[in-house]
Amino acid sequence: QVQLVEAGGGLVQAGGSLRLSCAVSGGMFTLSRLGWFRQAPGKERELVAYISSGSRTSYYAVSVKGRFTISRDNAKNTMYLQMNSLKPEDTAVYYCAGTQRAIGPWDYWGQGTQVTVSS
Repeated sequence: QVQLVEAGGGLVQAGGSLRLSCAVSGGMFTLSRLGWFRQAPGKERELVAYISSGSRTSYYAVSVKGRFTISRDNAKNTMYLQMNSLKPEDTAVYYCAGTQRAIGPWDYWGQGTQVTVSS
């Protein structure tokens, strides 16, 4: 059974940086996509970024493109989200997610980590 555990959230001032990590157990090599979602209070969960198994494909939401970078280290069974130039509107609970599917629903979710950006 695949399990995902996030770490690295916290409080940061606007313009600052944070790096989130997602430790994957139970078979990272089986996951064709790994991604980061976020959910702000009163808003729907949204896809922030994802990366394919061989890191050949990546996607970024328009709101984070150029500021966030997703990466994965298969040897360490870990995925990362480097977040730079953070804005107050980036405040949310961030979740990592994974799936064996090339498209469609995400099957595995972490518990979430809070990111708060103060102005």
